[in-house]
Amino acid sequence: MAIIEPVEAPPGSRRLYRLRNPATLEPAGEFEAATAEEVRNALESARKAQPDWAELGFDERARYMDRAIHALVERQDDVLEVVLRETGKARTEVIAAEILAGCEALSYYATRAGEILRTRKRRMPGLKGLNRQLRIVYRPLGVAGIITPWSAPFILSLNPTVQALMAGNAVLLKPSEVTPYSGKLVGDLFEAAGLPKGVLNVLLGDAETGAALTGAGVDKISFTGSVASGRKVAEACARQLIPCTLELGGKNPMIVCADANLDRAVNGALAGAFASAGQVCWGTQRVYVVDEVYDEFTRKVVKKVAELRQGAEGEFDVGAISGQEQLEAIQRQVEDARHKGARVLAGGRRNPDLPGLFYEPTVMVDVNHDMELIREETFGPVLPIMCVRDEEEAIRLANDTRYGLNANVWTRDKRKGCEIAARLETGGVCVNEVGMTYGVQDAPFGGRKESGLGQSNGEIGLQGNCHALPIIVSRFGGKKVHRGYPYRRKSEDGLQRLIRIVWGSRLGRWLG
Repeated sequence: MAIIEPVEAPPGSRRLYRLRNPATLEPAGEFEAATAEEVRNALESARKAQPDWAELGFDERARYMDRAIHALVERQDDVLEVVLRETGKARTEVIAAEILAGCEALSYYATRAGEILRTRKRRMPGLKGLNRQLRIVYRPLGVAGIITPWSAPFILSLNPTVQALMAGNAVLLKPSEVTPYSGKLVGDLFEAAGLPKGVLNVLLGDAETGAALTGAGVDKISFTGSVASGRKVAEACARQLIPCTLELGGKNPMIVCADANLDRAVNGALAGAFASAGQVCWGTQRVYVVDEVYDEFTRKVVKKVAELRQGAEGEFDVGAISGQEQLEAIQRQVEDARHKGARVLAGGRRNPDLPGLFYEPTVMVDVNHDMELIREETFGPVLPIMCVRDEEEAIRLANDTRYGLNANVWTRDKRKGCEIAARLETGGVCVNEVGMTYGVQDAPFGGRKESGLGQSNGEIGLQGNCHALPIIVSRFGGKKVHRGYPYRRKSEDGLQRLIRIVWGSRLGRWLG
């Protein structure tokens, strides 16, 4: 993320911030933070626009998504430039994880929303179904508030916005204050697509702006960020009795079984630990390797890490750290682990050859669960490897955390891999792959324990932006209604006989 610096402004004026590129330390722009009044005005605009937007229907809303795809394809160089300037990532990561993923998200929800959210007719179970039909209608909630992070600033702003829009909601989007223009790209994209005024409102701002949005009176909050901030969002939503979806921190484990394809597992370990300089929610932050392959796996990892290129320009593999505080947090965890007996086999320091905020790709061994490096989220290019006796110990240690966002398992036996995956207390798992759980739109994504609340993406993501409205229809009419007056003892006796017949015997229960 860009380095953010507050700028002194005259009393009574809006809060002003200046940004610097974390890789080059060069200026990256400045912005004014939206005030609480501007948040309220944006909400009013969204409220006015939302009913007409919902009335358009899925096919017409999908046309705007298609136009947004064309705009993204045409503007991908502009998107690339903005995200690189604010994050210091490698170009490949921005193209694949932000632009390509953006096209996939727009296309998926434009194509699938109508089917996923169509009105469903169902036969009611039991005796009530003899004369009644159930319909479930998915109605948009109204206005969705979306607060997004700096780790993948364009796609994590675009993806939840598309889900909310295709469900028929209007949106207030507040990107991270350290990657504001990467989030603003989403607004620019839909403006180019001709989205009606007021349907999407982008609010650049800081934590104060985010708090104003959370308490403004929207109908749902979708938040991605830290556990501490997520708790505050959840508390604010609870006071207002509105739903929220929270995607928070993680301490994602990797399990390497004795029968794993080690070359593939090593490549997976590097991709999981060092993508975006380790600053992705799904990234691998601790590795458990079965004893009989531990030495070979570790040797191969160290050899591969030595080949990684770190830089700010041209071709490179590992980019910059998001900010000074994040760099210091990584250094603190590494030093704590060293003090408690861990050894550094690669990296372990700030890169002295580059001007920006770079931490060398780091491999550590002799680590344990007494270390902050294993207990707390690192969000940096550090790969701690621990030797375990067997897969059972690996599973136990993998679950020994207050987080539960993502994990990956490596074995040639796919059935065993799935069995291990099912025992992990986490939001999603890959077998012989890494980082796919968020990028597959059909797959629900969300954390367990302190890693979040609720899920996004796919059917769950779309339906979570709606109220599932049940409608019960009487099929045949007549004078009598369910539980109609007057109450009679004869009717009561008949109901009791019916209960004994239907649920008091095996044949009755089978017929029922």
